[in-house]
Amino acid sequence: MSSPVPADPTGSAPHSGHRRRGRDGGRVLVLNATYEPINVCTVRRAIVLMLKEKAELVEEAAWRVRAETTSLARPMVIRLVSYVKIPRDAHRRKITRRAVFARDGWACQYCGTASSLTVDHVIPRSKGGSSSWDNIVASCAPCNRRKGDLLPRQAGMHPRRAPGAPRAEVFIRVASPTIPVSWRQYLPEAA
Repeated sequence: MSSPVPADPTGSAPHSGHRRRGRDGGRVLVLNATYEPINVCTVRRAIVLMLKEKAELVEEAAWRVRAETTSLARPMVIRLVSYVKIPRDAHRRKITRRAVFARDGWACQYCGTASSLTVDHVIPRSKGGSSSWDNIVASCAPCNRRKGDLLPRQAGMHPRRAPGAPRAEVFIRVASPTIPVSWRQYLPEAA
């Protein structure tokens, strides 16, 4: 009968410094062939796209990604070689709380505060309001309770800005709430 071999305590655990993540969180901005920002992806996905020659490096970090036999520039911004048609119907994109908050500047659309945010249907669903981009706004919990199930004119509360479908950049901000400096020249509202 053979005795079990004890596990090597140093062999299987990953080195704590293996993943190098800075303030960018390991994200890469993806630009279309026309330099229009279209997405955010992981460093790994960006490197695969570059190795398959589907994307080219536009901006790189100061440090490199190392493998056993090679070393590559760590991408911060890549550009697709071929143009990808992006649907412009943002109103069909999934509505999420984070996307609504980002579209509304992370502030209540009734009082302007940035604390205890939730979402509010401008026209309540019970009054025939839809769950669409043009009927949902960011609202703080106190304003949401005060408005309740009333129409804006009944409550005397109107959103500061008319709600609508967000621009594509909003979804990039949702994917990466902190925008690295190297991305700013490619994002219109980040400049």
